[in-house]
Amino acid sequence: MREIAFIKQNKEKWLNIEQQLTVKNKISADDWSQMYVQLTNDLSFSQTYFPKSDLTVYLNNLASTVHQKVYTNYKYEKNVLSTFFFYDVPLIAYKYRKVLYFSLILFIVFVAIGAVSAAYDERFVRLILGDAYVNKTLDNIANGDAMAVYKGGSNWGSAFGITLNNLYVGMRCYIYGVFLGLGTLYIMFQNAIMLGSFQYFFYEKGVFNESIRGIWLHGSMEIMAIVIEVCAGFILGASILFPGTYTRMQSLKIGFKNSFKLFISTMPFTIFAGLIEGYITRYAKEMPNILNYLIIISTLGLITFYYFIYPYLVHKKTLKNS
Repeated sequence: MREIAFIKQNKEKWLNIEQQLTVKNKISADDWSQMYVQLTNDLSFSQTYFPKSDLTVYLNNLASTVHQKVYTNYKYEKNVLSTFFFYDVPLIAYKYRKVLYFSLILFIVFVAIGAVSAAYDERFVRLILGDAYVNKTLDNIANGDAMAVYKGGSNWGSAFGITLNNLYVGMRCYIYGVFLGLGTLYIMFQNAIMLGSFQYFFYEKGVFNESIRGIWLHGSMEIMAIVIEVCAGFILGASILFPGTYTRMQSLKIGFKNSFKLFISTMPFTIFAGLIEGYITRYAKEMPNILNYLIIISTLGLITFYYFIYPYLVHKKTLKNS
């Protein structure tokens, strides 16, 4: 479609939205959200086919203005916490879905690199995990309990310490995105390589299944939360690198606002994973296998649904109401 035809087809809609911005009549947050979705779809089309056109700048500014209306109205119309988790975050996840998938794929690639490196160099695991940890784990395997490392300390003490550490890792994944995304890439690389070499170590020692039943009780939610935090860091870095039609400062403000919400949304999952690790993982060996796998599948399914499927449902519902 040519630009003039695109304008002719949508001009009346854009003018109507402009008019709504000037009237004092009460407009619901749902109505603003419908207008915002329409504008973002038009903006996406314009950015693809007319990236240097004044039309793209116009739609960008109009969408930004309507975006503020959406969040301002939802703040007063609905429970803020409910709106945040069931509307704001899913739409942000949908908007940046390509970054989300990129983060997941890249993380998997780095995990594979860690596993392959451990397979071809027996010193690699010790280099990554440290001699003390490897030796202790070897002793645990020899004693018939590969997951004994998770049984130290009290339940609440372990859960508290683990949760703080995981929140710290997640914060670094996100905050380091300010270094043009390279800091986030580095932290992700570290953690993914560690995970890959860690899992291969257990495979090599013949206790892979035991490690899956134990580690992934909490790890399925913990690792996926890290992927989301990495995505948030990349969004922050991209807002600086690729401002588009915004000024770099405007782009950073928008990128920070969206990425910070995405980062904050991972905290309940991280805390829940810490509680599982502190209170349940220590009993992994004694638990029935079916219960182990039920917890793993349930926790992985929950966080996967929330960030990868639910955003499509929210977006679809918003489009349907428009």
